[in-house]
Amino acid sequence: MQKGMRLNDGHVTYLGLLAKKDGARKGYLSKRSSDNTKWHTKWFALLQNMLFYFETDSSSRPSGLYLLEGCVCDRAPSPKPSLSAKDSLEKQHYFTVNFNHENQKTLELRTEDAKDCDEWVAAIAHASYRTLATEHEALMQKYLHLLQIVETEKTVAKQLRQQIEDGEIEIERLKAEIASLLKDHERIQSVQSSAPSDDDSDIKKIKKVQSFLRGWLCRRKWKTIIQDYIRSPHADSMRKRNQVVFSMLEAEAEYVQQLHILVNNFLRPLRMAASSKKPPITHDDVSSIFLNSETIMFLHQIFYQGLKARISSWPTLVLADLFDILLPMLNIYQEFVRNHQYSLQILAHCKQNRDFDKLLKHYEAKPDCEERTLETFLTYPMFQIPRYILTLHELLAHTPHEHVERNSLDYAKSKLEELSRIMHDEVSETENIRKNLAIERMIIEGCEILLDTSQTFVRQGSLIQVPMSEKGKITRGRLGSLSLRKEGERQCFLFSKHLIICTRGSGGKLHLTKNGVISLIDCTLIEEQESTDEDVKASGQDIDHLDFKIVVEPKDASSFTVILVASSRQEKAAWTSDISQCVDNIRCNGLMMNAFEENSKVTVPQMIKSDASLYCDDVDIRFSKTMNSCKVLQIRYASVERLLERLTDLRFLSIDFLNTFLHSYRVFTTALVVLDKLITIYKKPISAIPARSLELLFASSQNTKLLYGEPPKSPRANRKFSSPPPLSITKSSSPSRRRKLSLNIPIITGGKALDLAALSCSSNGYASMYSSMGPFSKTTLDINKLYVSSSYPNKIPDEGEAAAEKQEEMLPSKQSSDVSVREESDTDPNQSDEAEAETSPTKSPTTPMSIKCKNSSGFPTDQRNGDKEFVIRRAATNRVLNVLRHWVSKHSQDFETNEELKFRVISFLEEVIHDPELLTQERKAAANIIRTLTQEDPGDNQTTLEEVVQMAEGVKAEPFESHSALEIAEQLTLLDHLVFKKIPYEEFFGQGWMKLEKNERTPYIMKNTKHFNDVSNLIASEILRNEELTARVSAIEKWVAVADICRCLHNYNAVLEITSSLNRSAIFRLKKTWLKVSKQTKALIDKLQKLVSSEGRFKNLREALKNCDPPCVPYLGMYLTDLAFIEEGTPNYTEDGLVNFSKMRMISHIIREIRQFQQTSYKIEHQPKVTQYLLDQSGVMDEEALYGASLRMEPKLPS
Repeated sequence: MQKGMRLNDGHVTYLGLLAKKDGARKGYLSKRSSDNTKWHTKWFALLQNMLFYFETDSSSRPSGLYLLEGCVCDRAPSPKPSLSAKDSLEKQHYFTVNFNHENQKTLELRTEDAKDCDEWVAAIAHASYRTLATEHEALMQKYLHLLQIVETEKTVAKQLRQQIEDGEIEIERLKAEIASLLKDHERIQSVQSSAPSDDDSDIKKIKKVQSFLRGWLCRRKWKTIIQDYIRSPHADSMRKRNQVVFSMLEAEAEYVQQLHILVNNFLRPLRMAASSKKPPITHDDVSSIFLNSETIMFLHQIFYQGLKARISSWPTLVLADLFDILLPMLNIYQEFVRNHQYSLQILAHCKQNRDFDKLLKHYEAKPDCEERTLETFLTYPMFQIPRYILTLHELLAHTPHEHVERNSLDYAKSKLEELSRIMHDEVSETENIRKNLAIERMIIEGCEILLDTSQTFVRQGSLIQVPMSEKGKITRGRLGSLSLRKEGERQCFLFSKHLIICTRGSGGKLHLTKNGVISLIDCTLIEEQESTDEDVKASGQDIDHLDFKIVVEPKDASSFTVILVASSRQEKAAWTSDISQCVDNIRCNGLMMNAFEENSKVTVPQMIKSDASLYCDDVDIRFSKTMNSCKVLQIRYASVERLLERLTDLRFLSIDFLNTFLHSYRVFTTALVVLDKLITIYKKPISAIPARSLELLFASSQNTKLLYGEPPKSPRANRKFSSPPPLSITKSSSPSRRRKLSLNIPIITGGKALDLAALSCSSNGYASMYSSMGPFSKTTLDINKLYVSSSYPNKIPDEGEAAAEKQEEMLPSKQSSDVSVREESDTDPNQSDEAEAETSPTKSPTTPMSIKCKNSSGFPTDQRNGDKEFVIRRAATNRVLNVLRHWVSKHSQDFETNEELKFRVISFLEEVIHDPELLTQERKAAANIIRTLTQEDPGDNQTTLEEVVQMAEGVKAEPFESHSALEIAEQLTLLDHLVFKKIPYEEFFGQGWMKLEKNERTPYIMKNTKHFNDVSNLIASEILRNEELTARVSAIEKWVAVADICRCLHNYNAVLEITSSLNRSAIFRLKKTWLKVSKQTKALIDKLQKLVSSEGRFKNLREALKNCDPPCVPYLGMYLTDLAFIEEGTPNYTEDGLVNFSKMRMISHIIREIRQFQQTSYKIEHQPKVTQYLLDQSGVMDEEALYGASLRMEPKLPS
């Protein structure tokens, strides 16, 4: 039996010191000894309900401790003194402390001062909590008394209920007696009266039966009516309508609560923090982050109160007037939505301040927030208007047409949809600007050109820049070496007018390289470089056919060359296609703009502005309020004919429109229809410009017939095909000396354009001037290579060009252009790259240098109009070749799966090549497209999925322990990317992965899903295969290490594969196993799970994808969720049968992001042993077997 109690000595000492310092009462008292013989003076200290005593006031450790709770302290009389001590005892004052504990002796104390004694008695009495105990005892007595009363009342109530039941039984008995007595009385009276006939009694019986039958039939009829109504569609609709209203009330209550938390937990506290002496955030930043969220909260509180009032007046449910009140005030959402992205950027910037970040985490940790972040609460208002629209759609679907609220609800829905479109347009309009600003903020040096709102983002990615020596030659060394890939890696951003090249520094920031901002106006793209044997030996095979050259010739600086290397043929084709498209748009638009302005005094913007079909809605087209990069309104809905018309409109072409059209045309038309339209535009280019614009362009009485359908008199208005002209070599085309007209088109400077009539109409023009160039004459002159410069002086011609110069001098001054001619030598180091660009067989269809010349005058009107026709033909040719080039290079699978389409394109291009009026560069472009179509496998030396699977089949699988985490992570990344890369973009349309025939419609998406599940099952099986606890812990930690390496490799798909496997019930329930897992591993798991969490529509994962550089393997399910949201919310066609092109544009943006990650491959060496382990499914358990193994290792504890 325990005789004593152990105390924590250190704790008691600390409490004693605390009593000496902060005690309620302290001082010297005399304490009677245990044998009642002596009095000892001690120093006492009272702390709460504990009384400590020390030897002296300077003692550090207490000598004893009394617990005063429940004790009684009173004054005590002085003991009877002896004669010798009588005087001394009269000065002493005694008091005692009685304890309620058993075997606890009374504590007797004394002091010399009566006042001090009274104060000690009062302090100890207060510390004993005696009053509280007394009150508790009184309350307990009252409680017991109330319990007795309640029990008594229950007994009485039971007795009363029994009496009432007995009374009811007695009443029923009495009623029965009365009824029997009444019957007896009636029978007696009937006997006393005259005896009725037998017929009367029979009639009464019949009437009773009839009355009974009528009542029964009536009740049955009403029952049938009610049952039929309950089962009727109207009743079902009304039930569903009521359910929609109740759901709307719950959703509105939840939304008001979210706004309340946003305002009270974040906005108002941050306002107070901004007013402090050391504010962690400014008032301007608070206003920028929260905008008008407080006003939105007040509005919806009013709306919610109105909804509750309507519900309380059930079943008269009228909602339309509430929406009538709400609609005019919903415009406040426009400001919130318009600035939402900016508010998130300001919030991210403020989070860099540690004080603000700490304060924000404190606010987010409040219970009301339920672990939701401020970004989550700021996102809720973004979805409220679409939620109202969906609710009204559902409400109208269950509201009869004759319902009193039908028209009002329909009006409210239309107004909300209109507001939603306006908000969508405003968000889309600022999306491009926000993207540009986000990139500009990442560049440390800044980039002013990105502040130009006309810049449209096209693509970004990682390329390798090959260094150049001072003489413009490629530096020696192996171009594909690891050192070059590390030092030469560049982050490239392509915009509609510029290409920006940066290096990635620490912290993810970007640094502009030397000549890192390249104006596409001054560029010439060379896709296939002509290299010498020495260059081939120096470069090796690592970058064979993967590099392309950009020759830059700025007007105010020396020219330079940039050589970039892609990681694969596919990525190179994507980059060169987009760059050439941007260059061609700039130059084609500039060529037409200058030629039209010079000859007809009508600018291209005026032509566009005069064409109402480009901005006014019509029965077959409707526009949004957003403008594209060409400053033309984007199409929201349109017929197929109008979309094809926009594709071939020669006045402009938006890159975004072209990408969207080529991604989505299969939804609303066929490839052959698109090809036929391109062929028509090539053969009849005049049909590519609307009549109103042609009327402004050909403002001449001689050509008015052209506007009304009659064929033009000019032989160039329609094309005729013949065999190609014979080639001849003249002195001017000698390989050692080349002539180049340096005529610069003043697209930006606004200089005057070249009069092209001299090229094709005048017998004294350029055609005769260059007659010495061979039989080609005018067909060899590349309009795209003519550059103007009234500022360049004429150089002295050499002997080889004397004849041409003499002919030029003989031209009349009124009919000649002041064209500066300069010779270029192949030995000139500054022009070596340009020479290579001119002789290269593969350049984009229009890669001219600029053309400048003085205005020519003196040509007749018909020649000037012929000049315009010539420009239109050149523009039409370039448009057709550019669209085909884009189509073939970026969508090659269309031609691989459709032999008829491929054959027709090749036939058409061969026909184009044989056109005698075709320019040399256009002929080369057409030949390049044919070569791309007819070439075999590009041979990127990239390992395919089929090769990996085939190589793994012949290898014996090794166990998990024999592979390192790095090997598994690399091979898993290689497999994931190969599976992800195989998905064709056509499968992303139509939600085929959610249909019953999903394996037929989207086989590659289903393979990706199966691969994800197989890897997840493999991980779970590998963990549960180990019977020993330490082995399971080791397996978990190794797989977490694999996930972290995959994160570093940007394989976020594998991160989710591993984390989702660890969260499976069979693994998650292993409590003993998880207790042994290290804290570092658990912290790493939390970090990885937060990265790939689905919270906020995968907010963290999207941020990581935005900041990472390819190669990368994203989680496909995130994109499928976005696509499903777009598909479910909007149909492909409107009620009028127009194509929903706005939807196609949104889907295209998602597909472009997916394809960007598909095009860049990993440089990982294949290891068959590891891939065989990852692909081997022989030891993988299903879900039931996994859970059974988990229960066997750690059985459930009995409850």
